[in-house]
This record gives sequence, structure tokens and C-alpha cells, in this order.
Amino acid sequence: MPLPKRRHSKSRGAKRRTHWKLNVPTLVECSHCHQPKLPHRICPNCGYYNGKEEITPKET
Repeated sequence: MPLPKRRHSKSRGAKRRTHWKLNVPTLVECSHCHQPKLPHRICPNCGYYNGKEEITPKET
């Protein structure tokens, strides 16, 4: 197993980690109830997808 001969600087490690970040999920408005939902998925609030009721949401 190879080992580094010299220590890498903090800035060198930080440059490598600049792209380690979270992305904000894309949300779209449900065409039926106008609540935010993930695109191409059934709305968890009303159960509609593509203008049709696919599931009946649970009453809480």
C-alpha cells in the first residue's frame, strides 16, 4: 500500500472538496392542489398525477 512522502496542504485538500455540496431538490407545483412536489411523481398531498387520481392519500 503506497503512502504519501509529504503531507498535503490544507488548501490542496480544500480544493479537492469544493464540489462536495448538497443540491436543493427541484420542486414543481401540483396542477391539482398547487402544493410543491417532486417532478414526475404522484403528489403526496392529493394523490394526483398527470390529471388523474392515481392513489387516495391517507387521512391524518
